[in-house]
Amino acid sequence: MERSSPDLLDVLAFVRVVETGSFARAAERMGLSKPVLSRRVARLEEKLGARLLTRTARGAQPTGVGQAYYARAAAILADLEAAQEVVAEAVTQVAGPIRLSAPLSFGIAYLAPALAEFAQAHPAVELDIEFEDRNVDLAGGGYDLAVRIGRLADSALVARRIAPVRKHAIASPSYLEAHGTPEKPADLAGHQALTYGNEQWRFRVGERWETARPDVRLRSNNGEMLRAACQAGLGICLLPTFIAAPAIEDGSVVPILLDFPLEEGALHAVMPPGRAVTARVRALVDFLVARFGPEPSWDPCWLAAEDAGRGAARR
Repeated sequence: MERSSPDLLDVLAFVRVVETGSFARAAERMGLSKPVLSRRVARLEEKLGARLLTRTARGAQPTGVGQAYYARAAAILADLEAAQEVVAEAVTQVAGPIRLSAPLSFGIAYLAPALAEFAQAHPAVELDIEFEDRNVDLAGGGYDLAVRIGRLADSALVARRIAPVRKHAIASPSYLEAHGTPEKPADLAGHQALTYGNEQWRFRVGERWETARPDVRLRSNNGEMLRAACQAGLGICLLPTFIAAPAIEDGSVVPILLDFPLEEGALHAVMPPGRAVTARVRALVDFLVARFGPEPSWDPCWLAAEDAGRGAARR
């Protein structure tokens, strides 16, 4: 006699519990009550005749056989979603929800107007946007897309480069007048530093990288805070050009150490692995690449200042 297959919604409930590590979070993500989701998982375990999850005080973890089942089940669900998207793309326009995470400073200054423009162009897309300075769990949090700056720590993520992110050293004229202008990275010793967390200050000096070790005056996890402290004359800071540019344009800070580049980062669109990239997400990523790359709009004022600084140094 042919064995009947488990209910796909029961399988999906189990997969979501593994992805989120919690019955409560999985239920919220699926729009179900926790008891209903628990019954679905219990029904799947009964159907298979095996215990798939271990319940703990902190959530739920897959058993050995549960982990093996999850790997296959998640792949099947991803294939099913991809098959549905093939049909959807053939008969519909770009439509549906997109849940997006992005850094706070960049999000407010540059993504907000860009996303508003995208929403106007695609009225059938529903945007759910979160700006916060942390790397969220894309799969566990139910995110379709995140915009991230810098190196990508998780190699499993599906990523597309949007634009370069350049960082430079800046200081206020009043600070430099009081403490002197460093001419090379080694001169930063004894200067007051305004740092993003525990970042390292690594400059390109000839053919090698050199780490500067100034005295830390202030630490913050927010670029606007660092820029404000720098404008107030508290010290020197390294900021990406998308945060530094307005202060350079109004003259409240000036670029220094222009002949000693810092490591260049990048702006990436990242998507969770094992999930089909929908037409709406692909459309948004294409839009962001066209809007910000390959040379972003926030760089020209800085590059002009950099050229002027190098010319003055040669004179």
